Amino acid sequence: MIDLHLHLDGSLNPDNILHMADMSKISLPYEDKDELYRQLKVSPYCSNLSEYLEKFVLPLQVLQTGECIEYAVYELLRDVYSQGLCYVEIRFAPQLHTKAHLTQDEAVSAAVKGLKRGTTDFDIKAQLILCCMRNNSNHKENEETVRMALKYLGNGVCAIDLAGNEAAYPTGDFADIFRQAASEGIPFTIHAGEAAGAESVWKALELGAVRIGHGIRSASDKALMDTLSEKGIYLEMCYSSNMQTHAVDKSQDYPLRLFIDRGVNVTINTDNMTVSGTTLKREYQILQKQFAFTENELKSLALNSAYAAFLPEADKRFLYDKVNSEFGRWFNAI
Repeated sequence: MIDLHLHLDGSLNPDNILHMADMSKISLPYEDKDELYRQLKVSPYCSNLSEYLEKFVLPLQVLQTGECIEYAVYELLRDVYSQGLCYVEIRFAPQLHTKAHLTQDEAVSAAVKGLKRGTTDFDIKAQLILCCMRNNSNHKENEETVRMALKYLGNGVCAIDLAGNEAAYPTGDFADIFRQAASEGIPFTIHAGEAAGAESVWKALELGAVRIGHGIRSASDKALMDTLSEKGIYLEMCYSSNMQTHAVDKSQDYPLRLFIDRGVNVTINTDNMTVSGTTLKREYQILQKQFAFTENELKSLALNSAYAAFLPEADKRFLYDKVNSEFGRWFNAI
């Protein structure tokens, strides 16, 4: 199946982290695998997105060499392949991997190497999305990320994104970055409507986003939902993560059914498998249980992901046919 919203640093298992610490000769405060997992996974008492994002500090410590980045991408592909996925778009922020000696170019090159090895060794297709970061002091770094996306576009990289603390750094503050990307023909998705309101999604659409990361707060604006539907914009929804960050406080208020009823295109994703303690199949199972989705309805959501992928039309059709023929077997497998 397909996961379009999958963060590298939030989806590495404890064995991966411990191995990269050894590779980097870094001593972690948690050598016990179970204790490490408890530290990597978000607390059930998480209060907001800002607290959720604190869980990325530890994995980023061991993702500062080319060898570790290549290893991490490769191992994540091994993991999702073992879960039965056939296509993923892995996103990461190259500028967060330059704390030691790496350049963004070297970080992306290493990720592409891991991607190519993984897609060769495992029966899975994959691409990378490069994240710009929300901050007020990293404009040059974001510009460099766009340049890296252009350099590697079609050679492992398929798009850019804007990630980070949406509540603190409004989407509109990064308009010039996306104007630059649009002028270069780089596709992009934007995290919006997760920790900020519908106005953040409006701004992302104004900038030219063809997909929206999360987009939960769009539910408060009927005109926005109509626009999303009319423009064929895809929402990358991540139920477990959205509940953990309190993008929605109560499960019954989760707007998935509302979006579908209003004709908004929705895809189902994990966001961060380790931080959120989830897998793609678990996300589908939760939706079936919480919202009484039929298997055919879930299959339709999975097929949306094929159409939403940053791929040429022929490749989208290939994925669509694969999901169409294999979803039931994948979903019902023990």
